[in-house]
Amino acid sequence: MAGSCSGSCDTTESKQAAAAQQENAIKRSLGKIKNKILVMSGKGGVGKSTVSVNLAIGLANKGYKVGLMDVDLHGPDVVRMLDLKGNVEPPESADALVSPLKYNDNLKVVSLEYMMRDRDEAIIWRGPLKIQAIRQFVSDMDWGDLDYLIIDAPPGTGDEPLTVAQTITNVKAIVVTTPQKVALADVRKSINFCKTVKMEITGVVENMSGFVCPHCNETVDIFKSGGGEELARELELPFLGKIPMDPQVVMAGDDGKPYLSSGAKSPATIAFDGVVTSVVQRLPPVATPEPLQMADSGDGCACGGSCSH
Repeated sequence: MAGSCSGSCDTTESKQAAAAQQENAIKRSLGKIKNKILVMSGKGGVGKSTVSVNLAIGLANKGYKVGLMDVDLHGPDVVRMLDLKGNVEPPESADALVSPLKYNDNLKVVSLEYMMRDRDEAIIWRGPLKIQAIRQFVSDMDWGDLDYLIIDAPPGTGDEPLTVAQTITNVKAIVVTTPQKVALADVRKSINFCKTVKMEITGVVENMSGFVCPHCNETVDIFKSGGGEELARELELPFLGKIPMDPQVVMAGDDGKPYLSSGAKSPATIAFDGVVTSVVQRLPPVATPEPLQMADSGDGCACGGSCSH
């Protein structure tokens, strides 16, 4: 009877050892990253990925070392928005880390899309696969020393943002909304999610706040403006800024040339530069490296010592 579980115990032990090794790899990787920022929203269509991509480029343009991690696994758009080509290259050895895509000298990018042979293939995954993919994005990628890691999450409060909250220590949230009441109602859920998982909110961004006329370059409040700012004030959260809609954002995004961080002079780009500056002021890249408390990858059995092995 004592030896009847030896096979299952060995399997359990090997799984525990692999999990401990991954946990240690995650801690080593995160120990080199000063600020981790999860960009999230209560609903889709508010321009969250646009904010994520342009925030990453804006920080990189200021000379900071930045990583951009796309955890919107079912709709990974970051690679296309940056017009990045190529696919993942396997590491030189089994123990080596995988190199992210390189947008420029200051910006590294990881997205599930650049690991797929067919970028139009649908990702049909349940929670456990998504959780493991996100953990591998941290443990297996060669992020190196970063001032900022920007994490673009899908809308809502599902597996992806929850996995980020549970995996990436000291991650902070930036919540993106539009001024309309429907979007504001959903963003309250994102804010309550952050409170539940004890994730500090760096601030609220009000996107699509007004419209930049392509003829006169003036901003017109054709939809609404100020809703996100009012919500931040009501909930006593930092407000990072309002970004007006600009037709150039859509055209540049389709061409893989993000506009808000391009340096062009328009109400939208000026407003977005203010958002980037606010993020740097609130999260300066001078965080003290976290002490590494490695997981035990010893030979202990999950049976708690009740079996012989």
